[in-house]
Amino acid sequence: MGYRIVVAGATGNVGREMLNILAERQFPIDAIAALASRKSLGTDCSFGDKTLKTKDLDTFDFTGWDIALFAVGSEATKKYAPIAAKAGCVVIDNSSLYRYDPDVPLIVPEVNADAIHGYAKKNIIANPNCSTAQMVVALKPLHDRARIKRVVVSTYQSVSGAGKAGMDELWNQTKGVYVPGQEVEPSKFTKQIAFNVIPHIDVFMEDGQTKEEWKMVAETKKIVDPNIKVTATCVRVPVFVGHSEAVNIEFEDHLDEAEAREILRESPGILVVDKHENGGYITPVECVGEYATYISRIRQDPTIDNGINLWCVSDNLRKGAALNAVQIAELLGQKVLKKG
Repeated sequence: MGYRIVVAGATGNVGREMLNILAERQFPIDAIAALASRKSLGTDCSFGDKTLKTKDLDTFDFTGWDIALFAVGSEATKKYAPIAAKAGCVVIDNSSLYRYDPDVPLIVPEVNADAIHGYAKKNIIANPNCSTAQMVVALKPLHDRARIKRVVVSTYQSVSGAGKAGMDELWNQTKGVYVPGQEVEPSKFTKQIAFNVIPHIDVFMEDGQTKEEWKMVAETKKIVDPNIKVTATCVRVPVFVGHSEAVNIEFEDHLDEAEAREILRESPGILVVDKHENGGYITPVECVGEYATYISRIRQDPTIDNGINLWCVSDNLRKGAALNAVQIAELLGQKVLKKG
Protein backbone atom coordinates (compact mmCIF):
# COMPACT_ATOMS: atom_id res chain seq x y z
CA MET A 1 0.00 0.00 0.00
CA GLY A 2 1.38 3.37 -1.01
CA TYR A 3 0.70 7.05 -0.55
CA ARG A 4 -1.27 9.67 -2.42
CA ILE A 5 1.28 12.40 -3.19
CA VAL A 6 0.92 15.96 -4.43
CA VAL A 7 3.74 18.06 -5.90
CA ALA A 8 2.80 21.75 -5.94
CA GLY A 9 4.97 23.85 -8.23
CA ALA A 10 5.70 20.88 -10.46
CA THR A 11 6.86 22.95 -13.45
CA GLY A 12 9.66 24.77 -11.59
CA ASN A 13 13.26 23.64 -11.15
CA VAL A 14 12.67 22.21 -7.67
CA GLY A 15 9.25 20.74 -8.46
CA ARG A 16 10.63 18.84 -11.43
CA GLU A 17 13.45 17.52 -9.28
CA MET A 18 10.92 16.39 -6.67
CA LEU A 19 9.14 14.33 -9.32
CA ASN A 20 12.45 12.91 -10.57
CA ILE A 21 13.61 11.93 -7.09
CA LEU A 22 10.28 10.39 -6.06
CA ALA A 23 10.60 8.16 -9.14
CA GLU A 24 14.32 7.43 -8.67
CA ARG A 25 13.90 6.41 -5.05
CA GLN A 26 10.77 4.39 -5.83
CA PHE A 27 8.73 6.16 -3.20
CA PRO A 28 5.61 4.02 -2.56
CA ILE A 29 2.92 5.90 -4.47
CA ASP A 30 -0.68 4.91 -5.22
CA ALA A 31 -1.54 8.23 -6.86
CA ILE A 32 0.33 11.40 -7.74
CA ALA A 33 -0.84 14.88 -8.75
CA ALA A 34 1.32 17.60 -10.29
CA LEU A 35 0.01 21.08 -9.49
CA ALA A 36 0.91 24.44 -11.00
CA SER A 37 -0.47 27.94 -11.39
CA ARG A 38 -3.05 28.60 -14.08
CA LYS A 39 -0.48 30.01 -16.49
CA SER A 40 1.23 26.57 -16.50
CA LEU A 41 -1.97 24.56 -16.48
CA GLY A 42 -1.79 21.45 -18.66
CA THR A 43 2.00 21.51 -18.93
CA ASP A 44 3.57 18.05 -19.23
CA CYS A 45 5.77 16.88 -16.34
CA SER A 46 7.87 13.73 -16.35
CA PHE A 47 7.48 11.21 -13.55
CA GLY A 48 9.62 8.16 -14.21
CA ASP A 49 8.31 6.66 -17.45
CA LYS A 50 5.01 8.50 -17.10
CA THR A 51 3.90 11.96 -18.21
CA LEU A 52 1.69 13.98 -15.90
CA LYS A 53 -0.54 16.89 -16.88
CA THR A 54 -0.47 19.69 -14.36
CA LYS A 55 -3.64 20.54 -12.48
CA ASP A 56 -4.75 23.90 -11.10
CA LEU A 57 -3.36 24.55 -7.62
CA ASP A 58 -6.06 27.14 -7.02
CA THR A 59 -8.96 24.68 -7.34
CA PHE A 60 -7.32 21.44 -6.23
CA ASP A 61 -9.06 19.48 -3.45
CA PHE A 62 -6.43 18.09 -1.06
CA THR A 63 -8.95 15.89 0.75
CA GLY A 64 -7.81 12.25 0.73
CA TRP A 65 -4.23 13.05 -0.23
CA ASP A 66 -1.47 12.04 2.22
CA ILE A 67 1.53 14.30 1.57
CA ALA A 68 1.99 17.50 -0.42
CA LEU A 69 5.48 18.66 -1.43
CA PHE A 70 5.33 22.43 -1.90
CA ALA A 71 7.77 24.33 -4.15
CA VAL A 72 5.74 27.41 -4.96
CA GLY A 73 7.36 30.24 -2.95
CA SER A 74 6.23 31.91 0.24
CA GLU A 75 3.27 33.90 -1.10
CA ALA A 76 1.50 30.93 -2.68
CA THR A 77 2.44 28.71 0.26
CA LYS A 78 0.85 31.19 2.66
CA LYS A 79 -2.44 30.79 0.77
CA TYR A 80 -2.49 27.10 -0.10
CA ALA A 81 -0.50 25.23 2.59
CA PRO A 82 -3.09 25.86 5.34
CA ILE A 83 -5.81 24.64 2.98
CA ALA A 84 -3.94 21.40 2.33
CA ALA A 85 -3.06 20.94 6.00
CA LYS A 86 -6.65 21.52 7.11
CA ALA A 87 -7.79 18.87 4.60
CA GLY A 88 -5.55 16.33 6.37
CA CYS A 89 -2.69 16.38 3.86
CA VAL A 90 0.74 16.82 5.47
CA VAL A 91 2.60 19.70 3.82
CA ILE A 92 6.38 19.60 3.32
CA ASP A 93 7.22 23.17 2.38
CA ASN A 94 10.34 24.28 0.54
CA SER A 95 9.77 28.03 1.03
CA SER A 96 11.06 30.08 3.96
CA LEU A 97 7.54 30.83 5.24
CA TYR A 98 7.37 28.32 8.11
CA ARG A 99 11.04 27.69 8.87
CA TYR A 100 11.15 29.93 11.93
CA ASP A 101 7.71 29.04 13.28
CA PRO A 102 8.21 27.30 16.65
CA ASP A 103 5.21 25.06 15.93
CA VAL A 104 6.65 23.81 12.63
CA PRO A 105 9.60 21.38 12.62
CA LEU A 106 12.55 22.31 10.38
CA ILE A 107 14.12 19.03 9.34
CA VAL A 108 17.22 17.57 7.74
CA PRO A 109 16.66 13.82 8.20
CA GLU A 110 20.35 12.98 8.76
CA VAL A 111 20.50 15.61 11.51
CA ASN A 112 17.25 15.89 13.50
CA ALA A 113 14.94 13.08 12.39
CA ASP A 114 13.21 12.94 15.79
CA ALA A 115 11.73 16.39 15.18
CA ILE A 116 9.34 14.78 12.67
CA HIS A 117 6.76 14.17 15.39
CA GLY A 118 6.26 17.92 15.77
CA TYR A 119 4.45 18.03 12.42
CA ALA A 120 1.10 17.37 14.10
CA LYS A 121 0.79 20.88 15.56
CA LYS A 122 0.07 22.41 12.14
CA ASN A 123 0.31 19.43 9.77
CA ILE A 124 3.24 21.26 8.17
CA ILE A 125 6.99 20.49 7.99
CA ALA A 126 9.56 23.01 6.77
CA ASN A 127 12.46 22.27 4.44
CA PRO A 128 15.58 24.35 5.22
CA ASN A 129 17.43 26.82 3.04
CA CYS A 130 19.66 25.14 0.45
CA SER A 131 22.90 26.52 1.87
CA THR A 132 21.97 25.49 5.41
CA ALA A 133 20.90 21.95 4.50
CA GLN A 134 24.26 20.80 3.17
CA MET A 135 26.25 22.50 5.92
CA VAL A 136 24.35 21.00 8.86
CA VAL A 137 24.75 17.48 7.43
CA ALA A 138 28.48 17.99 7.93
CA LEU A 139 28.25 19.87 11.23
CA LYS A 140 26.05 17.44 13.17
CA PRO A 141 28.41 14.43 13.47
CA LEU A 142 31.32 16.70 14.35
CA HIS A 143 29.18 18.53 16.91
CA ASP A 144 28.24 15.21 18.52
CA ARG A 145 31.93 14.44 18.99
CA ALA A 146 33.51 17.75 20.04
CA ARG A 147 30.72 20.36 20.52
CA ILE A 148 30.82 23.25 18.09
CA LYS A 149 31.26 26.74 19.52
CA ARG A 150 31.40 28.83 16.37
CA VAL A 151 31.08 28.49 12.61
CA VAL A 152 32.40 30.95 10.02
CA VAL A 153 31.09 30.09 6.56
CA SER A 154 31.50 31.65 3.13
CA THR A 155 29.17 30.30 0.48
CA TYR A 156 29.60 30.15 -3.29
CA GLN A 157 26.02 29.67 -4.46
CA SER A 158 24.93 28.73 -7.96
CA VAL A 159 22.41 30.72 -9.97
CA SER A 160 19.85 27.89 -9.92
CA GLY A 161 19.21 28.97 -6.34
CA ALA A 162 17.51 31.99 -7.90
CA GLY A 163 15.33 29.83 -10.15
CA LYS A 164 15.08 29.55 -13.92
CA ALA A 165 15.38 33.33 -14.32
CA GLY A 166 18.78 33.23 -12.65
CA MET A 167 20.01 30.42 -14.88
CA ASP A 168 18.73 32.20 -17.99
CA GLU A 169 20.48 35.42 -16.98
CA LEU A 170 23.83 33.70 -16.57
CA TRP A 171 23.44 31.93 -19.91
CA ASN A 172 22.39 35.04 -21.81
CA GLN A 173 25.00 37.30 -20.22
CA THR A 174 27.73 34.77 -20.97
CA LYS A 175 26.74 34.69 -24.64
CA GLY A 176 26.53 38.48 -24.64
CA VAL A 177 30.15 38.81 -23.53
CA TYR A 178 31.25 37.19 -26.78
CA VAL A 179 28.70 38.65 -29.20
CA PRO A 180 28.90 42.43 -29.73
CA GLY A 181 25.51 44.09 -29.48
CA GLN A 182 23.96 41.23 -27.48
CA GLU A 183 25.05 42.34 -24.03
CA VAL A 184 22.44 41.64 -21.32
CA GLU A 185 21.91 44.04 -18.44
CA PRO A 186 21.34 42.61 -14.94
CA SER A 187 17.70 41.89 -14.18
CA LYS A 188 17.43 38.96 -11.76
CA PHE A 189 20.70 39.89 -10.05
CA THR A 190 21.92 43.29 -8.87
CA LYS A 191 25.10 43.18 -10.94
CA GLN A 192 26.47 41.19 -13.88
CA ILE A 193 26.73 37.52 -12.89
CA ALA A 194 28.65 36.23 -15.95
CA PHE A 195 32.38 36.10 -15.16
CA ASN A 196 31.68 37.79 -11.83
CA VAL A 197 30.72 37.09 -8.22
CA ILE A 198 28.09 38.99 -6.23
CA PRO A 199 28.31 39.17 -2.40
CA HIS A 200 24.58 39.67 -2.08
CA ILE A 201 21.79 37.06 -1.87
CA ASP A 202 18.26 38.06 -0.79
CA VAL A 203 17.54 41.45 0.80
CA PHE A 204 19.72 43.49 3.14
CA MET A 205 18.78 43.67 6.81
CA GLU A 206 19.27 46.53 9.26
CA ASP A 207 22.49 45.09 10.72
CA GLY A 208 24.15 44.84 7.30
CA GLN A 209 23.83 41.11 6.76
CA THR A 210 21.63 39.76 4.00
CA LYS A 211 18.54 37.64 4.61
CA GLU A 212 20.35 34.60 3.17
CA GLU A 213 23.11 35.01 5.74
CA TRP A 214 20.57 35.43 8.52
CA LYS A 215 18.78 32.26 7.38
CA MET A 216 21.96 30.21 7.77
CA VAL A 217 22.40 31.49 11.31
CA ALA A 218 18.80 31.00 12.44
CA GLU A 219 18.31 27.62 10.76
CA THR A 220 21.57 26.10 12.01
CA LYS A 221 20.55 27.05 15.54
CA LYS A 222 17.08 25.52 15.13
CA ILE A 223 18.25 22.31 13.44
CA VAL A 224 21.49 21.55 15.29
CA ASP A 225 21.96 23.56 18.51
CA PRO A 226 20.83 27.06 19.56
CA ASN A 227 24.15 27.59 21.32
CA ILE A 228 26.25 27.46 18.14
CA LYS A 229 27.46 30.87 17.00
CA VAL A 230 27.31 31.27 13.22
CA THR A 231 28.47 34.05 10.92
CA ALA A 232 28.03 33.79 7.16
CA THR A 233 28.94 35.60 3.96
CA CYS A 234 26.78 34.41 1.06
CA VAL A 235 28.01 34.95 -2.49
CA ARG A 236 26.36 34.25 -5.85
CA VAL A 237 28.78 32.77 -8.38
CA PRO A 238 28.54 32.02 -12.13
CA VAL A 239 27.82 28.31 -11.70
CA PHE A 240 24.55 26.81 -12.96
CA VAL A 241 23.99 24.11 -10.31
CA GLY A 242 25.79 23.22 -7.10
CA HIS A 243 26.49 25.25 -3.98
CA SER A 244 29.95 25.29 -2.39
CA GLU A 245 30.93 26.40 1.09
CA ALA A 246 34.21 27.10 2.86
CA VAL A 247 33.49 26.28 6.50
CA ASN A 248 35.65 27.13 9.50
CA ILE A 249 34.57 25.36 12.71
CA GLU A 250 35.72 26.09 16.26
CA PHE A 251 35.07 23.33 18.80
CA GLU A 252 34.96 23.20 22.58
CA ASP A 253 37.18 20.09 22.55
CA HIS A 254 40.16 19.21 20.40
CA LEU A 255 39.37 17.30 17.23
CA ASP A 256 42.18 16.03 15.06
CA GLU A 257 41.67 16.38 11.30
CA ALA A 258 42.23 12.65 10.80
CA GLU A 259 39.46 11.82 13.27
CA ALA A 260 37.20 14.44 11.74
CA ARG A 261 37.77 12.85 8.33
CA GLU A 262 36.85 9.40 9.65
CA ILE A 263 33.76 10.68 11.45
CA LEU A 264 32.53 12.29 8.24
CA ARG A 265 33.31 9.18 6.19
CA GLU A 266 30.98 7.18 8.45
CA SER A 267 28.20 9.77 8.58
CA PRO A 268 24.93 9.46 6.61
CA GLY A 269 24.48 11.59 3.52
CA ILE A 270 28.18 12.44 3.21
CA LEU A 271 30.91 11.37 0.81
CA VAL A 272 34.46 12.40 1.67
CA VAL A 273 36.80 13.04 -1.26
CA ASP A 274 39.91 14.51 0.33
CA LYS A 275 43.27 13.79 -1.23
CA HIS A 276 46.08 16.30 -0.84
CA GLU A 277 46.86 16.35 -4.55
CA ASN A 278 45.75 18.03 -7.75
CA GLY A 279 42.07 17.26 -8.27
CA GLY A 280 41.72 15.47 -4.94
CA TYR A 281 38.54 17.38 -4.05
CA ILE A 282 35.02 17.87 -5.36
CA THR A 283 33.76 20.89 -7.31
CA PRO A 284 30.14 21.87 -8.12
CA VAL A 285 30.22 20.41 -11.63
CA GLU A 286 30.91 16.96 -10.20
CA CYS A 287 28.07 17.01 -7.66
CA VAL A 288 25.24 17.74 -10.10
CA GLY A 289 22.59 15.03 -10.05
CA GLU A 290 24.06 13.36 -6.96
CA TYR A 291 22.39 12.78 -3.61
CA ALA A 292 25.44 13.19 -1.39
CA THR A 293 26.95 16.19 0.32
CA TYR A 294 30.64 16.08 -0.58
CA ILE A 295 33.34 17.08 1.89
CA SER A 296 36.92 17.91 0.87
CA ARG A 297 39.91 19.96 2.07
CA ILE A 298 39.58 18.83 5.71
CA ARG A 299 42.43 20.34 7.67
CA GLN A 300 43.41 21.76 11.03
CA ASP A 301 43.06 25.51 11.60
CA PRO A 302 46.34 26.43 13.35
CA THR A 303 45.13 29.92 14.30
CA ILE A 304 42.78 28.71 17.07
CA ASP A 305 43.00 25.98 19.71
CA ASN A 306 40.31 23.67 18.39
CA GLY A 307 39.63 24.45 14.76
CA ILE A 308 38.90 22.57 11.55
CA ASN A 309 38.47 23.90 7.99
CA LEU A 310 36.53 22.03 5.33
CA TRP A 311 35.05 22.44 1.85
CA CYS A 312 31.41 21.40 1.39
CA VAL A 313 29.70 20.90 -2.00
CA SER A 314 26.21 19.70 -2.89
CA ASP A 315 23.59 19.85 -5.63
CA ASN A 316 21.36 22.64 -4.31
CA LEU A 317 18.35 21.46 -6.31
CA ARG A 318 18.68 18.05 -4.70
CA LYS A 319 19.97 17.98 -1.12
CA GLY A 320 19.37 21.70 -0.86
CA ALA A 321 15.71 21.37 -1.83
CA ALA A 322 13.98 18.46 -3.60
CA LEU A 323 15.94 15.52 -2.19
CA ASN A 324 15.63 16.75 1.39
CA ALA A 325 11.87 17.19 0.93
CA VAL A 326 11.50 13.63 -0.38
CA GLN A 327 13.67 12.32 2.47
CA ILE A 328 11.33 14.08 4.91
CA ALA A 329 8.39 12.37 3.19
CA GLU A 330 10.18 9.02 3.55
CA LEU A 331 10.82 9.75 7.21
CA LEU A 332 7.18 10.69 7.72
CA GLY A 333 6.14 7.40 6.19
CA GLN A 334 8.57 5.36 8.29
CA LYS A 335 7.91 6.99 11.66
CA VAL A 336 4.36 8.35 11.51
CA LEU A 337 2.07 7.41 8.63
CA LYS A 338 3.44 3.88 8.09
CA LYS A 339 1.44 2.94 5.03
CA GLY A 340 4.13 2.03 2.51
